[in-house]
Amino acid sequence: MYIRQISIYLENRSGTLAEVTDFLYQHDVNLRALCLADTAEFGILRIIVDRPEDTLALLKEHDFTCTITDMLAIQMDDKPGAMAKIIRLLADSDISIEYAYAFTTAQSGTAITIVRVENNAAAEFVLKDTPFKTVGPEILEG
Repeated sequence: MYIRQISIYLENRSGTLAEVTDFLYQHDVNLRALCLADTAEFGILRIIVDRPEDTLALLKEHDFTCTITDMLAIQMDDKPGAMAKIIRLLADSDISIEYAYAFTTAQSGTAITIVRVENNAAAEFVLKDTPFKTVGPEILEG
């Protein structure tokens, strides 16, 4: 089970993030989570939204350079050490994490860790008999 993440490639200049978030707001796109990273040449805005396929098409239609990726979304208790346990489980199984970020949900006491790994199925297998479960877009509702 996966959550679709959109990566938007941005110029490294002042105001670019505001332009993108304004654009999403003007088109009634609900941002659920975001992560911003940069290099010397460009930034990468990674977003989780309520309608990923529609949002991707809209962004491309307006000449944004972007891609969509299936991400592993892992539900955990919103308490210290929960994310560390997930990262340790994956590391102990030789599953390398390219990047990760987390956010809380509307469900009290619950958080989600989003991870980018080389093999989502292998990571899901490692987590299947643990207290951590993978979730899909339904976790964003409500």
